[in-house]
Order: sequence, then structure tokens, then C-alpha cells
Amino acid sequence: MTNIITAPFAWVMRLFYELTGSYGWTLILFTLVVKLILLPFQLKGKKSMVRMGRLSNKQAELQKKYANNQQKYQEELQKLYTEAGVNPMGGCLWSFLPLAILLPLYSIVRLPLQYFLRLGTDVIEQIRTLAESVGYVASGSAAYEQINLAKFVTDNWDSFQGKFDGLMPLNFQFLGLDLSAAPTSAFQDFHFEWALIGLILIPLLSGFLGWLQTRITMTSNGQTTSQPGMKGMNIFMPLFNVYICFTLPASLGIYWIGSSVFSIIQEATLGRYYNKKIQAEEDEREAAREASRKLRMEEAKRQAAEQRENAKSQKKFEKKQPEKKVSTNEAGRVGERPYARGRSYVENRYDKEE
Repeated sequence: MTNIITAPFAWVMRLFYELTGSYGWTLILFTLVVKLILLPFQLKGKKSMVRMGRLSNKQAELQKKYANNQQKYQEELQKLYTEAGVNPMGGCLWSFLPLAILLPLYSIVRLPLQYFLRLGTDVIEQIRTLAESVGYVASGSAAYEQINLAKFVTDNWDSFQGKFDGLMPLNFQFLGLDLSAAPTSAFQDFHFEWALIGLILIPLLSGFLGWLQTRITMTSNGQTTSQPGMKGMNIFMPLFNVYICFTLPASLGIYWIGSSVFSIIQEATLGRYYNKKIQAEEDEREAAREASRKLRMEEAKRQAAEQRENAKSQKKFEKKQPEKKVSTNEAGRVGERPYARGRSYVENRYDKEE
């Protein structure tokens, strides 16, 4: 499984190294390719994060309103997200992809003979045997033994040239820095020299750029550091970044720096683009709602006017209708006798009594 993920990365890095001859530029170009590959996936996530950021003020109001009722707060928050068409996890999932890239890259950096040069285990053992016969002595951490062996082969290339298919010298130097060394090694025999000062600056620059990336990302998303737990995370992650870069080979720090620079450009550009786009969509929806509201108001006014006109017409009609008088013959009718009823009329006056 590791080879399935790592092998394509190693092939791309090998291609860039053959084109540039520089391990540092290889890492920077590789970082750029990774960012371009991940861009389609991150576009959707960025849009979702911008939408969520624009709801941060309403979210803060809900949190304040339902401070003592977390269940109600979660219900209202979910309702807010649903009405805005926001998926809270839409932007978070893609943020873990760079970490998934870092792990196989670490394997390539740590095992350059196996992954970068694509040499088999038997060939590596033969190279180690020949190196030991020339004077190679394994030292340092066993995890980085292949790095030391690759550097020894490069320094003594005359003894290895043409003896192993696929073997080539690897130059880990970049801007006068040894990218195969961990920055912590600079403290072992520190003196004011660029090769050592530069190694120390790599993790520090990586941490600063990580912090700057977070700030720009939050600003472009419309988020604020006042959100719960955000301040602590903004401090912890850059410090953790510095610690990791100090303990790992400097090449990974170069990758992290390149990734942060490209991410800063990406976040600033996409943030500006999506904020304008979402604002235009919201303005369009608001205009549609306003137009619908005006139509309803006009319809209500029309119906009210019709009702008033109908009421007036009804009153006029009732006034014009003459009062219907009951005729005398009809009022006095009894059976077939039209004038039979009188003041002293008794219906059964002439009935015979038995």
C-alpha cells in the first residue's frame, strides 16, 4: 500500500531532479505540482469555508443567545447552516490532504535509495557492502541510514560509477545548505556560518509562514480569532510546525515552506474571488426576495382596493333598491278572499260548535 502511494511521488521527484539537478528545486516543483493537483478538491472546500466564515457573526449571536442550552444552540446552528447551504465538514476534510502528502514524502526523503532511485533491497545491500569496503561506517540514527549511505556514494562516486544500474549521485545541497541534515544538528557544533544558521532558519521560517497562512486563511474566510479555541490553535500549530521541522531532515522544511507560500497565494486569491462571488449571489437572492416581497405587497394592496370598491358598490346598490311594500290585498288575504282579513278578524269565528 505504501508503494502504491509513494512510487508515483518518487517518480515525479526523480523527473524534476533529472531536469534541474537540484534537490531543493525538485522539492519546490514537487510542492507546486501537489498544490495544482489538490486545487480542484480544495476549491469546493474553500467556498464552503468562506460561506461558513460569513455566518460567523450569526453563529456568535446564537452562541450568546443559547449559552445555557447547548442542544438548542446546535439545533439552531444546524438550521442556520442548512438555510445557507453550508456543509460544516466541507472545508475541513480537504485540509488534511497536505498531511497525507507529507507522510509518503517523508518516506522518499528518508529512504532515497529505495524510493528516489528505485533500487531493490539486494542492490542496496551490495552498495552498502562496497561502501564499507571503501571506508563507509554507519552512524547516526538508523532511520536515516540510507541518507548517509547516499551521501557517501555521492562523495565517493568514482568507486561506484557504472557498477549498479539506476544508481546516481544525489546532491542534497541547496543554497549552501545540506537538506539531508536535521536542523537540530546545527547546535552540536554551532558557529556563525551560513550552512548552520540557514538550517536553523528553515524551521523558524516554516513556523512563521504557517502562522501567516492561518491568519490569511481566516481573514479570507471572514473568520475571527475570537471564536472558542481558535487563539490557542493559532499559536499551537506554528509551534508544532517548528518542532517537527527541527527534528526531521531540512528537505521536509523546504517542502513545508514552499507549501505555505503557495497556500498563502492560493488562499488570498480564492478568498477574494469567492467573497465577491458569494456576495453577488447573496445580493441576487436578496433582490429576488425584495422583488417577491414588493409583488406580495402590491397584490395585497390590489385586493384591499378591490374589497373597498366592492363594499362601496354594495352600499350604493343597497341605497338604490326601493323598499318593497306589501300590497293591501296580500296582507288581508285569507284563502281566495283578498280582503277578508281585518282588525277584528278571527279565523274560526263562524266554525260551528258541536
